[in-house]
Amino acid sequence: MTDRICLITGVGGATGASISRRFARDGYRVAMLARNRQRLQSLKQEIPGSEAYVCDVGDLDALATTIDAVRAELGKPSVLIHNAVSETFAPFLDGDPAALERNFRVNTTALLYLARACAPDMIEAGMGAIIVTGNTASLRGKPNYALFAPTKAAQRVLAEALARDLGPKRVHVGYVMVDAAIDAPWLGERGRTRPTWVEPPTNWPFSRDEYFAQPDAIADEVFHVAHQHASAWSFDYIIRPFAETW
Repeated sequence: MTDRICLITGVGGATGASISRRFARDGYRVAMLARNRQRLQSLKQEIPGSEAYVCDVGDLDALATTIDAVRAELGKPSVLIHNAVSETFAPFLDGDPAALERNFRVNTTALLYLARACAPDMIEAGMGAIIVTGNTASLRGKPNYALFAPTKAAQRVLAEALARDLGPKRVHVGYVMVDAAIDAPWLGERGRTRPTWVEPPTNWPFSRDEYFAQPDAIADEVFHVAHQHASAWSFDYIIRPFAETW
């Protein structure tokens, strides 16, 4: 098969769907992985050349089986996007430690499984890209992030280890860090003039469209990182809206 194949995990209604559309628009056949069968089927009807794979990437045996199915039905992925995320926000004294384990499987261990399955074909082909979407929790711990931030930090360090191993083999690994609230469809109209979970200044001057990161814009950046020239690869690639405080 000569089709270019992109495997994307965590294809929800926001960033994952936009990434799927962006790669399909450039002629990729897109393998979309997510838990929600109905949403995947809807996206499959919408996105030419896409295929839906219902999979909980936290179920590592199911993930391995799904990767095998993608390779058998579509072909060997030349681009892997790990966009799936599991998150828990709770005080460390109150949160369920099992949530930490679950978050680690989805965010970090699944990345290891995906890379082990896809990287050998990329090495053999002498080209490929593994892109991980992350956030600033990978750089710092905050109150209520104790069950989440450690898993994203581990994810980023794993991605860096992969990048330093695979780079000389002409496989690009990049970590796209989104320092922003993402304008997901399920947020609805509430908070149109200001984000509801942020306490903005009284004279808050920005609209929601200006403050929230737009999924299509994020997808463009993910696509860009996956196709950087080999003489100018980036690893840490941080994106944020102009109105974001940092």
